[in-house]
Amino acid sequence: MAQTHFGFDTVDEAEKARKVRGVFDSVAKRYDVMNDLMSLGLHRAWKAYTVAVANVKPGARVLDIAGGTGDLARAFARKAGPEGTVVHTDINETMLRTGRDRLLDEGLSLPTTTCDAEKLPFASECFDLVSVAFGLRNMTHKDGALAEMCRVLKPGGRLLVLEFSQVAEPLRKPYDWYSFNLLPMIGKWVAKDADSYRYLAESIRMHPPQAELKAMMKSAGFGHVDVHNLSAGVVALHVGIKC
Repeated sequence: MAQTHFGFDTVDEAEKARKVRGVFDSVAKRYDVMNDLMSLGLHRAWKAYTVAVANVKPGARVLDIAGGTGDLARAFARKAGPEGTVVHTDINETMLRTGRDRLLDEGLSLPTTTCDAEKLPFASECFDLVSVAFGLRNMTHKDGALAEMCRVLKPGGRLLVLEFSQVAEPLRKPYDWYSFNLLPMIGKWVAKDADSYRYLAESIRMHPPQAELKAMMKSAGFGHVDVHNLSAGVVALHVGIKC
């Protein structure tokens, strides 16, 4: 059986899917609180910037992949309006249910489905925009997932990938100390789960850095890719335009 990485460990591909599902089953209920603590609230600014760059127009068709607790889906739905469609998806049912319930509490009823980004259950060329925030690094076949995202976009449509990336050199040592010492401790205190947050820190280090991900997106069918480094490269927003 083919192998892949789960954090710094090497596991069978089927085993990785099970382990990733376990991580997000564990953290779902505390996911938003942990995001605020881990990023000092910066994740809200990163997502707001992504929404601004997306510039969703009324009537737009948008697919939010790995949508989790629904932050981007909510913002896109308000921009797309009643004539538009925003589809909220995640491979993890627990995360998706948490996000759906939050959206319903705020009066938003969006099409919601559990699906694998590597095998999207949508017709080709049916979305104006596809987004994936903090989800790509957990996918086993990133190249296949990017190709699927390209497939479902209309010509000229855009893919927005918001993801942890490679931080600027002067900050790498303190960032590593925070990631591998303080982050698991916060996870233990708040979410009662140090191991899941240790995995999340490791998964960031295993994710392709900015230039490599840009090349992967071009190989997947995006003719032009811009990279927006945020917070000194702690996070990067990749914006790809389908040929």
